Formats: sequence, structure tokens, C-alpha cells
Amino acid sequence: MNPVSAEELRAAFVNCSKSEAAKIIAPELEHLRWESLDFLAWRSARAPQRAYLVAPGEHGLVGVVMRAAQSRNATGAVRSAMCEYCHVIHSAGGVTLFTASKAGAAGRRGDSIGGYFCSDLNCSLYVRDLKRPTRVQPQTTMTVDERVDRLNLRLSGLITNVLAQR
Repeated sequence: MNPVSAEELRAAFVNCSKSEAAKIIAPELEHLRWESLDFLAWRSARAPQRAYLVAPGEHGLVGVVMRAAQSRNATGAVRSAMCEYCHVIHSAGGVTLFTASKAGAAGRRGDSIGGYFCSDLNCSLYVRDLKRPTRVQPQTTMTVDERVDRLNLRLSGLITNVLAQR
């Protein structure tokens, strides 16, 4: 991903109003390793259930406002889960369902899309082995480039679904 400014990030959001996008607080951008990111995602410091994802699309940056589902492990059992984007397996709480309203009229009708992401939204770093999960991972035969391609394919599907006007 190429470096972007906070203003460029805010202008990219497709599933919220312009006034809502103007209020989004961007993360500290100057310390990011942009060459290692396929997308930029962060959780709001003020409202941890709110998350933001910005990725390059066919026609420029596309930003998506997401909401994290509440963790509901009432039994207290330790369960592992796999991120559907980077395929990293995490222990309990390491994977979260994030939902996003669709853009335009579909979103105003209440249509949404969801996906299970790493709770810390660092999928780009996990596929490149720049960040290691605490849980031991199964052996993989995929190269880093193949894992990056799979991540980008999944991410492209999410963005396509958010933009779909059905």
C-alpha cells in the first residue's frame, strides 16, 4: 500500500456520510511500514467496537466503517478460531466478527456484510511473518507471496460486496 494522508483516508469511506467520515480519527500514519501493508485497518480508541479499513481498489482507495461483534463465550471455554483473511489461527478472542453496512441504498436499507478478521487487524503483517501469533500455527506449503495474494483476493471480495447495490 502506498502512503496516504489522514484526509485521503477520510475521503475514501464509502459506507458512511461525509460528516461521519470527517470525524474519523486516523491512526499515526508516519510510523507505518506501508510497504508491508495490503490494507490499513484500525480500531477506534474512543469506541473499540468501531473499526476502519482502507484498501486500494480498482478506482482508488476504498474505506469501510466496520463494527466488531461482542465476544460471547459464556462457557469460559478456550476456543481457537481462524481469520478468514490471513488464515492465522488464534486462541480465544484473537478473531472477531466485523460487520460493515453496504454502501448507498443497500446500506440505508440495513444490508450488511461480515467477516472474521484477526482482532488486531494485522493480517498483512501475519501473512508476511512480520508479526507472530501467540498460538502455534500448522505447517503451510504456501509462500509469502501466495499468502499475500490470497489475502488480497479475500479483501477484494469484501470490498466488492460492500459496494454491491443489491
